[in-house]
Amino acid sequence: MKIYYDWASRTWFCSSCCTLGSNHQPLSIISPQAERDSLSFSLSLQDGNAGPVIGILTGKGKEQSIAGNGPLFKALQKSILQKCGLSYVFTPEGLKENSVNGYIYNPLNDRWIEACCPLPHLVYNRVPFRKIEKAEAFQKACRFFKEHDIPFFNPGFLDKFEVYQLLRDHPPLKEYIPETIRVTGPKTLKDFIGRYHNIYLKPANGSKGKGIYQLSQLKKGISLNGMRDSFSYDDFEQFWNLRNSHLTNKPYLAQKAISPAKLDGKRYDFRILAHFSEGSYSVTGIGIRQSQEQDITTHIPNGGIMIPYEWIRTKEHDAFINTAAAEAGKLLERTKGFYGEYSIDAGLTDQGTYVIYEINSKPMSFDEAGIEEKRIEELTRLFFSLSGFQHTNKK
Repeated sequence: MKIYYDWASRTWFCSSCCTLGSNHQPLSIISPQAERDSLSFSLSLQDGNAGPVIGILTGKGKEQSIAGNGPLFKALQKSILQKCGLSYVFTPEGLKENSVNGYIYNPLNDRWIEACCPLPHLVYNRVPFRKIEKAEAFQKACRFFKEHDIPFFNPGFLDKFEVYQLLRDHPPLKEYIPETIRVTGPKTLKDFIGRYHNIYLKPANGSKGKGIYQLSQLKKGISLNGMRDSFSYDDFEQFWNLRNSHLTNKPYLAQKAISPAKLDGKRYDFRILAHFSEGSYSVTGIGIRQSQEQDITTHIPNGGIMIPYEWIRTKEHDAFINTAAAEAGKLLERTKGFYGEYSIDAGLTDQGTYVIYEINSKPMSFDEAGIEEKRIEELTRLFFSLSGFQHTNKK
């Protein structure tokens, strides 16, 4: 089915009678003159309704510009168009009663164009900042999607400590979870480092390895090592007096540190991408990140490098990764809502035991081109499935 958008009148038309979007907006037949001046899209048809129309929810950044993962949004639009669907990017403020002020990407001229869009059949939550999800506009949008039975794909950011508590109480995964506490004051933290001698300090709502430190109890004193700086203290009291504001101004967690397995003398971690598929959760891709200059984090922005999974692959690794992906998805769905996409940061100790560090509800792009391509395929398939449309490749 051919659908047209006239930029001048901000109106949608069709080549033969149909409706558009989740609110089944009736469309007029386009005239030959308007057809020449409009942008056209080939969409699937389900009971006279053209779609799917996928809304990608993001937020505003500096100077009110649209924020978020632009390359991901572009890649999704290209894939969705190829399968005879349509996507647009919008913010919570752009949601209206019967329409959405959104932005449609046109791959032909590599341009984003503002448009009056129909209500989506499905919303993919890619809001980039936690503070936006706490705002009234986002909460209002969530209520709107629920009232209008619009599937909301990945309901929000995950709180790291809440996830730790869920994993700790989930038998299939509890053995992989290092003990973690909230940093609420000096006594609990002093007791914690006294028990384990070597711990990580990490922001409860952080990402990309930002703000992570390793705190170690030495024979004499305390050491605090970051990715680019190190500090020494005579004792815990001196450390707390000098650093407590940093740890209490925003929520921090303390986590038992592991002694990591190493390859060529450098630690490595697993980065696992998973998606919902045909009633279960399965692995889409596995990236391996290896540290270079420091052993605190393996994230590429912090100096880590990627190495092929095949270099270290074993049957035991495969079994752990598949179990972690399948069980994490089921656990999230039962306790937090439907997360059709997520990633898992995991590690391996020098004793050969596995560790799950955290689950991310809004994975960053993978540097491995093959994994990112598979990700786009899986998301597109999932969008069509959840919105009730069968995708067909454009001829």
